[in-house]
Amino acid sequence: MDREEILASIDANVQEKDMRKHMLAAEAIMRALARRFGEDEDEWGFTGLLHDIDVELVEDDPESHSKLGADIAEELGGSEAMCHAILCHNESHGIPRETKLDKALLCADQLSQLIIAAGLAHANELKGLTARSVLKRLKENAAASEVTRERMERCQEIGLRLEELVALGLKGIKEIATDLEL
Repeated sequence: MDREEILASIDANVQEKDMRKHMLAAEAIMRALARRFGEDEDEWGFTGLLHDIDVELVEDDPESHSKLGADIAEELGGSEAMCHAILCHNESHGIPRETKLDKALLCADQLSQLIIAAGLAHANELKGLTARSVLKRLKENAAASEVTRERMERCQEIGLRLEELVALGLKGIKEIATDLEL
């Protein structure tokens, strides 16, 4: 897969700036997780980058979300594992998450929303943000309304404590803070 080709597809399919930031953040978290687990950093990163590529395309039919995304990933040369992870990250399909990649994507999807919300609330920057301050955001309903502690704690399924997941994700996202305008 070619990252420039992926970004061109995102440009063609995703107009909302915040969604693009979310996808970039998910990529950064997935790359950090891949490094932690000794996995293929590009495969994991591209999975995070592509996971929501179809959100705007299926906005009239949200139940279709991730089905079209998995197809787009396949057209771009994504592996079967990547396409499965993208497909099963939408819990409404009822497709079991089987691999570490599947489970990591669900964690990264949740965490990217939480860290961006925490950064926006923290003087619109990530610089002074800590894992502890991000975790405090989980208690606030307005921080990232779809993110819950229960969803975040699924990181145990990939062998991480919640604090470890947040620290790894925050480190990864801080590496691309300029791209996120945070």
